[in-house]
Amino acid sequence: MNKKIYLAPIRGFTNALYRDLLTEYFGGFNLAVSPFISAVNEKRIKKSTLKDILPENNKGISIIPQILGNDPENIINLAKHIYDLGYESVNWNLGCPFPMVAKKRRGSGLLPFPEIINSILEKVIPNIQNNLSIKMRIGRNRNDEIFNIAPFLNQFPLEEIIIHPRTGIQMYEGEADPVVFEKCIKVFDHQLVYNGDIVNLDTFKTLNNRFMEVNRWMIGRGALINPFLPEIIRKGRDDNSDKLKTLINFHDELLYRYSQVLSGPSHIIDRMKGYWFYFSQAFKNKKEIFKKVKKVRTLEQYGSAVKDIYYDDHKLAI
Repeated sequence: MNKKIYLAPIRGFTNALYRDLLTEYFGGFNLAVSPFISAVNEKRIKKSTLKDILPENNKGISIIPQILGNDPENIINLAKHIYDLGYESVNWNLGCPFPMVAKKRRGSGLLPFPEIINSILEKVIPNIQNNLSIKMRIGRNRNDEIFNIAPFLNQFPLEEIIIHPRTGIQMYEGEADPVVFEKCIKVFDHQLVYNGDIVNLDTFKTLNNRFMEVNRWMIGRGALINPFLPEIIRKGRDDNSDKLKTLINFHDELLYRYSQVLSGPSHIIDRMKGYWFYFSQAFKNKKEIFKKVKKVRTLEQYGSAVKDIYYDDHKLAI
Protein backbone atom coordinates (compact mmCIF):
# COMPACT_ATOMS: atom_id res chain seq x y z
CA MET A 1 0.00 0.00 0.00
CA ASN A 2 1.50 3.34 -1.06
CA LYS A 3 2.09 5.61 1.91
CA LYS A 4 1.12 9.26 1.97
CA ILE A 5 2.99 11.31 4.55
CA TYR A 6 1.66 14.70 5.66
CA LEU A 7 3.37 17.47 7.59
CA ALA A 8 1.23 18.50 10.56
CA PRO A 9 0.27 22.12 11.17
CA ILE A 10 2.21 23.51 14.13
CA ARG A 11 1.48 27.18 14.62
CA GLY A 12 4.60 29.34 14.76
CA PHE A 13 6.80 26.62 13.29
CA THR A 14 5.54 24.93 10.11
CA ASN A 15 4.91 28.14 8.20
CA ALA A 16 5.62 28.66 4.49
CA LEU A 17 9.23 29.66 5.10
CA TYR A 18 9.92 26.50 7.09
CA ARG A 19 7.95 24.24 4.74
CA ASP A 20 9.88 25.51 1.72
CA LEU A 21 13.24 24.83 3.37
CA LEU A 22 12.15 21.47 4.75
CA THR A 23 11.26 20.35 1.24
CA GLU A 24 14.50 21.70 -0.21
CA TYR A 25 16.79 19.96 2.29
CA PHE A 26 14.93 16.79 3.25
CA GLY A 27 11.83 15.91 1.25
CA GLY A 28 9.69 12.87 2.02
CA PHE A 29 6.37 14.65 2.53
CA ASN A 30 3.50 14.38 0.04
CA LEU A 31 1.80 17.48 1.36
CA ALA A 32 1.38 19.75 4.37
CA VAL A 33 -1.64 21.04 6.22
CA SER A 34 -0.88 24.68 6.94
CA PRO A 35 -1.34 26.20 10.41
CA PHE A 36 -4.88 27.44 10.91
CA ILE A 37 -6.32 30.70 9.66
CA SER A 38 -9.08 32.03 11.90
CA ALA A 39 -12.45 32.52 10.22
CA VAL A 40 -13.51 35.98 11.34
CA ASN A 41 -16.36 38.30 10.41
CA GLU A 42 -14.69 40.00 7.45
CA LYS A 43 -16.28 39.88 4.01
CA ARG A 44 -13.02 40.92 2.40
CA ILE A 45 -10.15 38.88 3.80
CA LYS A 46 -6.90 40.82 4.05
CA LYS A 47 -3.98 39.60 1.97
CA SER A 48 -1.85 39.58 5.14
CA THR A 49 -4.27 37.05 6.68
CA LEU A 50 -3.66 34.72 3.74
CA LYS A 51 0.08 35.36 3.46
CA ASP A 52 1.13 31.89 4.63
CA ILE A 53 -0.93 30.14 1.95
CA LEU A 54 -0.37 32.48 -1.01
CA PRO A 55 0.72 30.33 -3.98
CA GLU A 56 3.85 32.42 -4.54
CA ASN A 57 4.98 31.51 -1.01
CA ASN A 58 4.29 27.78 -1.45
CA LYS A 59 6.24 26.50 -4.42
CA GLY A 60 8.01 23.67 -2.60
CA ILE A 61 5.24 21.45 -1.24
CA SER A 62 1.51 21.08 -1.87
CA ILE A 63 -0.58 22.39 1.01
CA ILE A 64 -4.10 22.11 2.35
CA PRO A 65 -5.06 25.35 4.13
CA GLN A 66 -6.69 24.92 7.52
CA ILE A 67 -9.59 26.94 8.91
CA LEU A 68 -10.36 27.50 12.60
CA GLY A 69 -13.84 28.71 13.45
CA ASN A 70 -17.38 27.92 14.54
CA ASP A 71 -19.46 30.41 12.56
CA PRO A 72 -20.71 28.84 9.30
CA GLU A 73 -20.87 32.11 7.36
CA ASN A 74 -17.34 33.07 8.34
CA ILE A 75 -16.05 29.60 7.44
CA ILE A 76 -17.82 29.74 4.07
CA ASN A 77 -16.40 33.18 3.33
CA LEU A 78 -12.84 32.17 4.18
CA ALA A 79 -13.15 28.90 2.25
CA LYS A 80 -14.24 30.86 -0.83
CA HIS A 81 -11.22 33.15 -0.59
CA ILE A 82 -9.01 30.07 -0.24
CA TYR A 83 -10.67 28.47 -3.28
CA ASP A 84 -10.04 31.63 -5.30
CA LEU A 85 -6.33 31.18 -4.56
CA GLY A 86 -6.51 27.80 -6.31
CA TYR A 87 -6.95 25.43 -3.36
CA GLU A 88 -9.53 22.75 -4.09
CA SER A 89 -9.26 21.29 -0.57
CA VAL A 90 -9.55 22.90 2.83
CA ASN A 91 -9.27 21.46 6.34
CA TRP A 92 -11.42 22.31 9.37
CA ASN A 93 -9.62 22.38 12.72
CA LEU A 94 -11.43 20.44 15.45
CA GLY A 95 -8.25 19.62 17.31
CA CYS A 96 -6.51 22.73 18.64
CA PRO A 97 -6.05 21.97 22.35
CA PHE A 98 -5.10 25.40 23.68
CA PRO A 99 -7.53 26.70 26.34
CA MET A 100 -7.77 30.20 24.83
CA VAL A 101 -9.13 28.60 21.64
CA ALA A 102 -11.16 25.78 23.20
CA LYS A 103 -13.06 27.93 25.68
CA LYS A 104 -14.57 29.80 22.69
CA ARG A 105 -15.87 26.48 21.33
CA ARG A 106 -13.31 26.38 18.57
CA GLY A 107 -10.82 23.63 17.81
CA SER A 108 -11.12 20.80 20.33
CA GLY A 109 -13.55 22.98 22.28
CA LEU A 110 -16.29 21.96 19.82
CA LEU A 111 -15.87 18.23 20.37
CA PRO A 112 -18.31 17.94 23.33
CA PHE A 113 -21.03 19.41 21.07
CA PRO A 114 -21.68 17.00 18.18
CA GLU A 115 -25.00 18.64 17.29
CA ILE A 116 -23.27 21.99 16.79
CA ILE A 117 -20.62 20.34 14.60
CA ASN A 118 -23.42 18.76 12.57
CA SER A 119 -25.24 22.09 12.22
CA ILE A 120 -22.09 23.84 11.02
CA LEU A 121 -21.37 21.16 8.42
CA GLU A 122 -24.98 21.23 7.18
CA LYS A 123 -24.54 24.91 6.37
CA VAL A 124 -20.93 24.88 5.16
CA ILE A 125 -20.62 21.88 2.84
CA PRO A 126 -23.39 22.83 0.35
CA ASN A 127 -21.98 26.35 0.11
CA ILE A 128 -18.29 25.82 -0.59
CA GLN A 129 -16.57 24.58 -3.72
CA ASN A 130 -13.63 23.13 -1.79
CA ASN A 131 -13.39 19.52 -0.72
CA LEU A 132 -13.52 19.50 3.08
CA SER A 133 -11.43 17.40 5.45
CA ILE A 134 -11.31 17.54 9.24
CA LYS A 135 -8.43 17.35 11.69
CA MET A 136 -9.64 16.38 15.15
CA ARG A 137 -8.77 14.95 18.52
CA ILE A 138 -10.71 12.11 20.13
CA GLY A 139 -12.40 14.49 22.55
CA ARG A 140 -11.99 17.63 24.57
CA ASN A 141 -12.35 16.15 28.05
CA ARG A 142 -12.87 12.42 27.43
CA ASN A 143 -11.42 9.94 24.97
CA ASP A 144 -14.83 8.65 23.87
CA GLU A 145 -16.39 11.93 22.72
CA ILE A 146 -15.37 11.15 19.15
CA PHE A 147 -17.86 8.26 19.01
CA ASN A 148 -20.75 10.66 19.58
CA ILE A 149 -19.51 12.72 16.64
CA ALA A 150 -18.89 9.85 14.19
CA PRO A 151 -22.56 9.25 13.21
CA PHE A 152 -22.89 12.90 12.23
CA LEU A 153 -19.63 13.02 10.26
CA ASN A 154 -20.53 9.83 8.40
CA GLN A 155 -23.44 11.69 6.78
CA PHE A 156 -21.14 14.14 4.99
CA PRO A 157 -18.87 13.72 1.94
CA LEU A 158 -15.64 14.54 3.76
CA GLU A 159 -12.37 14.13 1.89
CA GLU A 160 -10.67 12.54 4.92
CA ILE A 161 -10.47 12.77 8.70
CA ILE A 162 -7.12 13.27 10.42
CA ILE A 163 -7.27 11.89 13.95
CA HIS A 164 -4.82 12.73 16.72
CA PRO A 165 -5.79 10.21 19.42
CA ARG A 166 -5.35 12.49 22.41
CA THR A 167 -7.92 14.61 24.21
CA GLY A 168 -7.71 18.36 24.10
CA ILE A 169 -7.01 18.67 27.81
CA GLN A 170 -4.05 16.33 27.39
CA MET A 171 -2.40 18.97 25.22
CA TYR A 172 0.75 17.06 24.17
CA GLU A 173 1.24 15.18 27.42
CA GLY A 174 0.90 11.46 27.98
CA GLU A 175 0.66 9.15 25.00
CA ALA A 176 -1.54 8.98 21.94
CA ASP A 177 -4.21 6.28 22.33
CA PRO A 178 -3.96 3.62 19.59
CA VAL A 179 -6.86 1.65 21.09
CA VAL A 180 -9.28 4.51 20.45
CA PHE A 181 -7.89 5.03 16.95
CA GLU A 182 -8.43 1.34 16.23
CA LYS A 183 -12.08 1.73 17.23
CA CYS A 184 -12.34 4.80 14.99
CA ILE A 185 -11.36 2.69 11.97
CA LYS A 186 -14.45 0.57 12.61
CA VAL A 187 -16.96 3.38 13.16
CA PHE A 188 -15.95 5.95 10.54
CA ASP A 189 -16.91 5.58 6.89
CA HIS A 190 -14.20 7.98 5.74
CA GLN A 191 -10.54 7.71 4.83
CA LEU A 192 -8.59 8.18 8.08
CA VAL A 193 -5.17 9.71 8.61
CA TYR A 194 -3.20 8.79 11.75
CA ASN A 195 -1.45 11.63 13.60
CA GLY A 196 0.43 11.39 16.88
CA ASP A 197 3.79 10.34 18.35
CA ILE A 198 5.44 9.15 15.13
CA VAL A 199 8.96 9.97 16.27
CA ASN A 200 11.12 7.26 14.68
CA LEU A 201 11.04 4.35 12.23
CA ASP A 202 10.28 1.76 14.91
CA THR A 203 7.25 3.71 16.12
CA PHE A 204 5.98 3.98 12.57
CA LYS A 205 6.48 0.27 11.89
CA THR A 206 4.54 -0.64 15.03
CA LEU A 207 1.63 1.61 14.03
CA ASN A 208 1.76 0.53 10.39
CA ASN A 209 1.59 -3.14 11.37
CA ARG A 210 -1.29 -2.47 13.73
CA PHE A 211 -3.35 -0.33 11.34
CA MET A 212 -3.02 -2.19 8.05
CA GLU A 213 -6.03 -0.33 6.61
CA VAL A 214 -4.31 3.06 7.00
CA ASN A 215 -1.98 4.45 4.36
CA ARG A 216 -1.99 8.13 5.31
CA TRP A 217 0.19 9.37 8.13
CA MET A 218 0.78 12.81 9.61
CA ILE A 219 4.02 13.76 11.35
CA GLY A 220 4.51 16.97 13.33
CA ARG A 221 6.89 17.22 16.25
CA GLY A 222 8.74 14.11 15.07
CA ALA A 223 9.73 15.93 11.88
CA LEU A 224 10.78 19.09 13.71
CA ILE A 225 13.11 16.92 15.79
CA ASN A 226 14.23 14.63 12.97
CA PRO A 227 13.51 16.10 9.54
CA PHE A 228 15.04 13.00 7.91
CA LEU A 229 12.18 10.89 9.31
CA PRO A 230 9.72 11.00 6.38
CA GLU A 231 12.38 9.82 3.94
CA ILE A 232 13.55 7.15 6.39
CA ILE A 233 9.97 5.87 6.62
CA ARG A 234 9.66 5.78 2.84
CA LYS A 235 12.87 3.79 2.43
CA GLY A 236 12.28 1.60 5.46
CA ARG A 237 15.84 2.23 6.57
CA ASP A 238 18.18 4.98 7.73
CA ASP A 239 21.17 5.17 5.41
CA ASN A 240 22.12 8.85 5.68
CA SER A 241 25.73 9.04 6.82
CA ASP A 242 26.11 12.83 6.86
CA LYS A 243 23.15 14.10 8.84
CA LEU A 244 25.03 16.72 10.82
CA LYS A 245 26.22 18.60 7.74
CA THR A 246 22.69 18.72 6.35
CA LEU A 247 21.29 19.90 9.69
CA ILE A 248 23.89 22.68 9.86
CA ASN A 249 23.13 23.89 6.34
CA PHE A 250 19.39 23.74 6.99
CA HIS A 251 19.72 25.68 10.25
CA ASP A 252 21.93 28.35 8.72
CA GLU A 253 19.54 28.93 5.83
CA LEU A 254 16.56 29.01 8.22
CA LEU A 255 18.33 31.63 10.34
CA TYR A 256 19.23 33.67 7.26
CA ARG A 257 15.70 33.66 5.88
CA TYR A 258 14.18 34.70 9.17
CA SER A 259 16.74 37.50 9.39
CA GLN A 260 15.30 38.77 6.10
CA VAL A 261 11.68 38.89 7.26
CA LEU A 262 11.80 39.59 11.01
CA SER A 263 12.54 43.03 12.41
CA GLY A 264 15.41 43.18 14.86
CA PRO A 265 17.73 40.69 16.54
CA SER A 266 15.43 39.93 19.48
CA HIS A 267 12.65 38.68 17.19
CA ILE A 268 15.10 36.49 15.28
CA ILE A 269 16.58 35.04 18.47
CA ASP A 270 13.15 34.36 19.99
CA ARG A 271 12.00 32.57 16.84
CA MET A 272 15.10 30.40 16.65
CA LYS A 273 14.93 29.57 20.37
CA GLY A 274 11.46 28.21 19.72
CA TYR A 275 12.83 25.88 17.05
CA TRP A 276 15.64 24.76 19.34
CA PHE A 277 13.09 23.26 21.73
CA TYR A 278 12.74 20.66 18.98
CA PHE A 279 16.19 20.81 17.36
CA SER A 280 17.87 20.06 20.71
CA GLN A 281 15.99 16.76 20.92
CA ALA A 282 18.01 15.48 17.97
CA PHE A 283 21.02 15.27 20.31
CA LYS A 284 21.79 12.86 23.11
CA ASN A 285 22.46 15.68 25.60
CA LYS A 286 19.30 17.56 24.62
CA LYS A 287 18.74 19.30 27.97
CA GLU A 288 22.25 20.73 28.07
CA ILE A 289 21.93 21.95 24.49
CA PHE A 290 18.55 23.61 24.93
CA LYS A 291 19.76 25.28 28.12
CA LYS A 292 22.74 26.68 26.21
CA VAL A 293 20.50 28.22 23.54
CA LYS A 294 17.97 29.60 26.04
CA LYS A 295 20.70 31.66 27.71
CA VAL A 296 21.67 33.71 24.66
CA ARG A 297 20.64 37.36 24.42
CA THR A 298 22.40 38.59 21.27
CA LEU A 299 22.88 37.23 17.76
CA GLU A 300 26.61 37.00 18.46
CA GLN A 301 25.95 34.83 21.51
CA TYR A 302 23.49 32.78 19.50
CA GLY A 303 26.00 32.16 16.73
CA SER A 304 28.62 31.11 19.26
CA ALA A 305 26.23 28.74 21.05
CA VAL A 306 25.12 27.10 17.81
CA LYS A 307 28.71 26.71 16.66
CA ASP A 308 29.54 24.97 19.94
CA ILE A 309 26.57 22.64 19.52
CA TYR A 310 27.27 21.65 15.94
CA TYR A 311 31.05 21.51 15.99
CA ASP A 312 31.97 20.33 19.51
CA ASP A 313 31.30 16.65 18.92
CA HIS A 314 27.81 16.55 20.41
CA LYS A 315 26.34 13.19 19.46
CA LEU A 316 23.15 12.97 17.43
CA ALA A 317 20.33 10.82 18.79
CA ILE A 318 18.51 10.55 15.48
